[in-house]
Amino acid sequence: MAFAMRVKVPPNSATLAEARHRTFDFFRTACRSIPAIMDIYNLYDVVNPSQLRSTIASEIRKNAHITNPKVIDMLLFKGMEELSNITEHAKQRHHIIGQYVVGNQGLVQDVATKDEELSNFLKNFYKSNYF
Repeated sequence: MAFAMRVKVPPNSATLAEARHRTFDFFRTACRSIPAIMDIYNLYDVVNPSQLRSTIASEIRKNAHITNPKVIDMLLFKGMEELSNITEHAKQRHHIIGQYVVGNQGLVQDVATKDEELSNFLKNFYKSNYF
């Protein structure tokens, strides 16, 4: 079911508006590839397509403050490369889950319910080893 997606290297954007248009095109392409990614990596049990779409949108919004068209083109190229690596199954399932499902905040741990039964040594140990 994996399909090869060709990465086109477009010429540099001349204006900020053109770079913005290319960003929307990339977002559209990435969102259209979500069903294939869900099938390739069997992600239906850990995430739904709308959550992946939100993750893609938040990754794009991280760089919303950038106004240099050349930098935007470079980021778009990196994004297209990442998308082609994902759709060509160059990553494993746990890479996708770690980068795009769990994200930067890491696993959310519910230690409040377990604190009553842990010793002080274990509480301090867990606090010191979770960054």
